[in-house]
Amino acid sequence: MTFSLVVRDGERFGIAASSSSPAVAARVMHLRPGVGAATSQNITDPTLGTSLLAGLAEHGDAERALAGVTGDARHARTIAYRQLTVLGRSGPGYAYSGPHTLGTYASAGADGAVAAGNMLCGEHLPGVLLDAYAAATGELEERLLTAMKAAVAAGGEEGPVHSAGMAVVADVGWRVTDLRVDWAEDPVDRLGDLLEVWLPQRDDYVRRGLDPASSPSYGVPGDL
Repeated sequence: MTFSLVVRDGERFGIAASSSSPAVAARVMHLRPGVGAATSQNITDPTLGTSLLAGLAEHGDAERALAGVTGDARHARTIAYRQLTVLGRSGPGYAYSGPHTLGTYASAGADGAVAAGNMLCGEHLPGVLLDAYAAATGELEERLLTAMKAAVAAGGEEGPVHSAGMAVVADVGWRVTDLRVDWAEDPVDRLGDLLEVWLPQRDDYVRRGLDPASSPSYGVPGDL
């Protein structure tokens, strides 16, 4: 019930996802600064995303991290229901789709990116995400949004999507962007509205975390 895009941009990692289910971003998106990014979707087990990042932190090999999770005996009964992606500090992204993944499902990888989805209108959707992202310009968040909008325009899921989210980690130790639309009729467009508000302020909030004495004013009543 989800399609997602995971990308690497220099030292940054980003994920965008959308789903027919509520609050998709709270469950499927996993990022760790300096390590990588992963998604765990389709009858989601969020602990698998945590495990993928743990593997990356240990050895840095995305393909090995994915094999470690899918081959773990603890998941033998359930892994056939999961769809996973993982991307490390170098090389391509990798994906796994168990044989019980819902509906039409597909994945596609490239150097520095991986996309996957289930209950799709067609197997072309991951390729649409990758191609649109590669052709987009602007900030990383803007390119992620462009790719998501292209996927929706190309048919998206078989049914309507209701939630969407986007997150980016940099080298500062936290998510410098973390935007979520948990339930709406047009969640990707709503995500774009949130991004318009957030992006001009993003770097100011990073500075507030790193150096509060020199950070810009909040510009609200009572802020001296």
